[in-house]
Amino acid sequence: MTKAKIAQKSPYKVEVQEGKKYAWCACGLSDKQPFCDGSHKITDLGPFIYTASKSGDMYFCGCKQTAGAPLCDGTHNSL
Repeated sequence: MTKAKIAQKSPYKVEVQEGKKYAWCACGLSDKQPFCDGSHKITDLGPFIYTASKSGDMYFCGCKQTAGAPLCDGTHNSL
């Protein structure tokens, strides 16, 4: 599998902490969306490591088609 599965057609709102690293699921198979649970091991895709530059709410891509990984860029609106 080289193309990500759409986990949902909307972003995941997540409260992040400044300096903390988050492993965003890029394959769409994780049961712990929007984060990686290791399900990608059967694919050619791996997680995207994101380090929060500030604390607060962030919107992680749910459709896995964003050009601004791991954050939502609105691509889900055209799917």
